[in-house]
Amino acid sequence: MASDLPDPAGQRPPWDQYFLEICRVVSRRATCLRRQVGAILVRDKRILTTGYNGPPRGVRHCAELGGCRRQELGIPSGERHELCRALHAEQNAIIQAALHGVSVTGATMYITNQPCVLCAKMLINAGIVRIVYRGHYPDEMAMEMLGEAGVEVVRWDGEQEDRR
Repeated sequence: MASDLPDPAGQRPPWDQYFLEICRVVSRRATCLRRQVGAILVRDKRILTTGYNGPPRGVRHCAELGGCRRQELGIPSGERHELCRALHAEQNAIIQAALHGVSVTGATMYITNQPCVLCAKMLINAGIVRIVYRGHYPDEMAMEMLGEAGVEVVRWDGEQEDRR
């Protein structure tokens, strides 16, 4: 009987959780040996594009080359991005939108990890108005710039939102 079925309203995740869970699946496509990151651009509760971290199209990833150069050099996370072969998930999501003629102005970026300062600058200029992320990333300058630009940043911990 229909009355024996669970209440769908009580079973449905909130939108932020829903999109962050999709980000986790997207991150499984990442080829980075250090960190797997997924990103989704969303507007009006519709996914515009997705992205994950990995090298440019047609370029070998670190596992195919025998290891991560930054790791071999002992470079900490969040430093010396220019030595990394990969683009970040946020960058790939923006690039996918550009390739397919999709405007991202006014969109929300869902990301498995806090953006770095390079991605923060791109997200600001792309017109992203809100960022929801789960995991920490060691880059305070990114957070400062996003705040200065008026981008709403939310760290979602699964139970509650931490609005910055």
